[in-house]
Amino acid sequence: MTDVEQVEQKQFFTGYTQNRELSWLKFNKRVLEEADDSSVPLGERLKFVEIFTSNLDEFFMVRVGSLLSLEATDATKRDNKSWMTAREQLNAIFDKTRELYEERDRVFAFLRRRLMEKGIGHANIHELSKKQYAFLENIFQECILPVLSPQIIDKHHPFPHLDSKKLYISAMLKSKKKLIFGIIPLPVGLSRVVYLSEDKMEFVLLEDIIEEFVGKIFTGYPVVDKAVFAITRSAEINLEEEELETGDYLEAMKKAIKKRRHLTPVRLEIRSQGKSLIAAYLTERYNISSSQVFATSAPLTLDYVYALEGNVTESMKQELYYLPYEPASAEEKFHLAEDGSLLELAKKQDMLLRYPYDDFGILLRLLKEAVYSQEVLAIRITIYRVGKGHVKLMNYLMAAAELGKDVTVLLELKARFDEENNISWVNGLREAGCRILYGFDGYKVHAKLCQITYRESHEQGIKYITHIGTGNFNAKTARLYTDFALLTPDDTMGRDASMFFRNMGIGNLWGEYQQLLVAPVNMKNRLLEMIRGEIARTENGGEGYILLKMNSLTDRQLIDALYEAGQAGVKIDMIVRGITCLVPQRPGLTDNIRIRSIVGRFLEHPRVFCFGRLEDMQMYIASADWMTRNTENRVEVAAPILSPDIKKEIWEMLQLQLADNTKARNMDADGEYCMPDLQPGDELVNAQDFYASRRPYQQ
Repeated sequence: MTDVEQVEQKQFFTGYTQNRELSWLKFNKRVLEEADDSSVPLGERLKFVEIFTSNLDEFFMVRVGSLLSLEATDATKRDNKSWMTAREQLNAIFDKTRELYEERDRVFAFLRRRLMEKGIGHANIHELSKKQYAFLENIFQECILPVLSPQIIDKHHPFPHLDSKKLYISAMLKSKKKLIFGIIPLPVGLSRVVYLSEDKMEFVLLEDIIEEFVGKIFTGYPVVDKAVFAITRSAEINLEEEELETGDYLEAMKKAIKKRRHLTPVRLEIRSQGKSLIAAYLTERYNISSSQVFATSAPLTLDYVYALEGNVTESMKQELYYLPYEPASAEEKFHLAEDGSLLELAKKQDMLLRYPYDDFGILLRLLKEAVYSQEVLAIRITIYRVGKGHVKLMNYLMAAAELGKDVTVLLELKARFDEENNISWVNGLREAGCRILYGFDGYKVHAKLCQITYRESHEQGIKYITHIGTGNFNAKTARLYTDFALLTPDDTMGRDASMFFRNMGIGNLWGEYQQLLVAPVNMKNRLLEMIRGEIARTENGGEGYILLKMNSLTDRQLIDALYEAGQAGVKIDMIVRGITCLVPQRPGLTDNIRIRSIVGRFLEHPRVFCFGRLEDMQMYIASADWMTRNTENRVEVAAPILSPDIKKEIWEMLQLQLADNTKARNMDADGEYCMPDLQPGDELVNAQDFYASRRPYQQ
């Protein structure tokens, strides 16, 4: 290809798109901006720093790991949205990430200082009083030093295996005329937070204490340099290779998870000042470039911040954290009596659950009724992330099987970072009599589907109550994520869902469905048809309109279809929380497309697709984002909203999000997020606060 042809090719690919990975980093910067927002309570701002940090951890494990693998196998392959090679993407990622680390350090230092002004939080070990320092030194000698496992590295002490994201305290030590490396893993049996007094208001982190007294650990060796560090390993595992060896899917999954501990390091994080001898040593040891080393002054992991809320006084809690929010119960949401039957109500009408504004316990109550109902014959469910510690749902499924009901659980073992938790349920479900399915080779089952099959009498036929959701069956995230769940007695959708579970049971990925959109079977084609329908509406003199809400937009075919719709005059509004490879508002290209992102107290998670307006509108809720992995490489389900009342309810929620001028940001023609243009006298609109501050049933 000539230079001219390459330029033309790049212009063709990038006219209205941007790189996926860089778009994600812009989203994570939005998360960090919440930590820098003075309208957010201080304690919550600290949580946003942690969310930003853990987001970045997973990004390096998954996306950077994949790009490094791609560079090793096909260094010339170019991204179809930015025309960048893997190396060009990595270089851009590392440069942008370094800027984000600097911003995170600034925000964390500010929050730490503000909290300490209130007499709470993370104390600086070098600013302690003599009494406090002596207290820490005593804690170190009596409680910490005895459980440490220090090691030097020489011919008699080989370099140990280092786990991904585990914290290590290290020292460069002088031994005669050479330097040797000393390392101490952070002990797992001790609390990471060490309080300085009984009121538990001020604390020092365990790694700070060990680093401070590292000279008392490596006795006989002068300390030349010291630091706290963590490596991040790739998380991509090759399951197919394990299956060939074992011939058993479950055992293959267990073996592959163990291998993850030994995958290639993709990042080194180090807390040190100035030029670090330790960073240089580790860079050479792991054969990573200096661009993959990130120095920081903030803690390398911040998961400890969530527990701090439990130690402050009630008055401080009200000042530093969001006020508690109690979701609507079944009695409040559906005007049920305490002894009223959700099962009977679900047989008669469509019902919409809106998390976190409605209680996840409503669904659990429905399932519990189904377990003990004589009319219920079967319960079938897909499980992607059930969540650690949440047992009610699984216990109900096992109880149903033990009572003789036909229970099918499609358990996705490849749900990244939840594999071990999901595997832990297998034996209990099997022993209770549940039928376990694991999905398909090469396809994750990401659908959020549950079906209750019942028969009221022998004279009547089989009937269904079908659940189609946008989020996981997870009580914890149902309080933190916004999601929709439709419960419908619609017979056609029920038959589709029943067919879905039968197809999953016989390994038939390519079944036929009347109302449900199922990926990879018919979802993308139907979405493309509905986009073309809005183009046709516009060309025939009508007003074509598309409103979409999702987490990520990367599918090139769907992006191009939206571009064509915009070019044809269709007005397109999109609420995309995270990755957005389509760039709006580019003159002559995407003038008719508007994109905004909302980051707030709750993580925006629903997928809603609207084509047309009001009476003429087709509306779907789905488990799938508009990413190629979802539309082509996962099993996903979308359901039409047929109830006019529920359609109106969702539509009004989306309209409020389009009006949000507090937590929303608009994307400009450069792919950057900008504050909405507020004029003097404009009323502030916060969509999440609107629903969190008033009960949905009061509307």
